[in-house]
Amino acid sequence: MVSQYKKICKEHKCKAKIFTQMRGNLSTQIGKPDLLILFTNTVSHKMVRCAVAEAEKCQAEIVRCHTSSQNALQEILGNACQAR
Repeated sequence: MVSQYKKICKEHKCKAKIFTQMRGNLSTQIGKPDLLILFTNTVSHKMVRCAVAEAEKCQAEIVRCHTSSQNALQEILGNACQAR
């Protein structure tokens, strides 16, 4: 799925970092994104809390989605690109 997510992001001209598991240094790896997409059914609550805290520090837009399908990502990125 990670390679498919990267391909979709590239099609929308978005630079992407994809995290599928909680790492000890996740907060330093997130950086300062413009948009943070959380597929809530595939990640832990601890990872969500960490990611949201980091996104709020840099005032990034946060989108939560229960499904982690390719269509969901395309729709999110399509809406985000229209809003900019």
